[in-house]
Amino acid sequence: MLPPALISMVYRDGGGVSFLMAFLFCLVMGGLSWYPNRNEKGDLRAREGFLIVVLFWTVLASFSAIPLMLLEQPNLSVADAFFESFSGLTTTGATILNKIDGLPHAVLWYRQQLQWLGGMGIIVLAVAVLPMLGVGGMQLYRAETPGPVKESKMTPRIADTAKHLWYIYLSLTVACSLSYWAAGMTVFDAICHAFSTIAIGGFSTHDLSMGYFDSPLINFVCVLFLLIAGVNFALHFAVVHSRSLRTYFYDPEFKAFITIQLVLTLICFIVLMSFSVYDSTFDTLDQALFQAVSISTTAGFATTSFADWPTLLPILLIFSSFIGGCAGSTGGGMKVVRIVLLYLQGIRELKKLVHPKAIFTIKLGAKALPNRVVEAIWGFFSAYAAVFVVCMLALLAAGVDDITAFTAVAACLNNLGPGLGEVAANFSGLSDFSKWVLIIAMLFGRLEIFTLLVLFTPAFWRS
Repeated sequence: MLPPALISMVYRDGGGVSFLMAFLFCLVMGGLSWYPNRNEKGDLRAREGFLIVVLFWTVLASFSAIPLMLLEQPNLSVADAFFESFSGLTTTGATILNKIDGLPHAVLWYRQQLQWLGGMGIIVLAVAVLPMLGVGGMQLYRAETPGPVKESKMTPRIADTAKHLWYIYLSLTVACSLSYWAAGMTVFDAICHAFSTIAIGGFSTHDLSMGYFDSPLINFVCVLFLLIAGVNFALHFAVVHSRSLRTYFYDPEFKAFITIQLVLTLICFIVLMSFSVYDSTFDTLDQALFQAVSISTTAGFATTSFADWPTLLPILLIFSSFIGGCAGSTGGGMKVVRIVLLYLQGIRELKKLVHPKAIFTIKLGAKALPNRVVEAIWGFFSAYAAVFVVCMLALLAAGVDDITAFTAVAACLNNLGPGLGEVAANFSGLSDFSKWVLIIAMLFGRLEIFTLLVLFTPAFWRS
């Protein structure tokens, strides 16, 4: 909360006092919580790992809402402040704010900073710190890191793993900032948009999002870094370690991810051309590429209102957000590797119908996967669908229309941001009850369903 306070001193447009007050409150509360327990030591088990992951996200996002509640501009209710805070830290990018351009620079910076911190996962940072406090971090890493094979590590020590991830994350942020600045953004806008681009968050410092800049070059920079951030960061590490770009193309998830992006862009381009939505072929390609990548990677940046496109495309792009980015990336959704494995499992079941006695194995690249992994994927898919249905029914019960309810839950559960209907621009028109439901959906999406769902099982709380 100190950087926004410093930003307010530079631009002198307000907001600094609220962030300083919130900083002091957090400092006092943190001190009171830490001091009585400062001498406690102990090893973490997997159960404590899951609990700490959930508490980190809920507690930190809750405390992050404090300065937003203290601000005079914008003047937010408790529900609105929590919604904006959770949306930022979970990198969802859904907002309840109007007239973003007129907000103090401190508030604009804070929103982008929340996304940047949440993008890689605050737990990853904590994993690098916890071993120094005498507490093991592997349980936290397994609870936080998405993907079907969570036991894999990039380095022998988990603290080194976390540090390597942050080095890559920071390097990409710096490169993205410089690229935006070179493409024509101001320094402030370049840094802020780099925060939300590498985090695949989608917050912007302008109401028109990327459309404010009206620059194909800026659009291309955004697409490039969204694709990079949508790739498994462990794969980035492997490329840096091997010093060969060929490593990317040995990865089956990466190839599937790029293929999905190309197919979506092609479909959008063909439909937009056939309906003559834009004046030139170049504009059509620019818009098709940007919106396809932005929505399917769950960033949610906009150059135009994609809700006004021919009906096929908005629905197609919303469904593409269910796939999201690669496992181990900053993207949301169910992750590409899970969709690939579901597809391979479906093919295997069809083969079994033809050859009931044959034994078929599912391979990811050249590696055969055990059945327990495939079963876990199906369990995750079932839980994902169940959480989606429950949240959507809750919104329908609150009086939200069907299109808005469906896309609002999809946007929050997939950590996407924009939806259709009443939430095409922002979420300010929803009731407080609906906002709290969507906050829960954001948490479920960011914590990969099971990490949060396991806390609701009686077995978890048995000693």
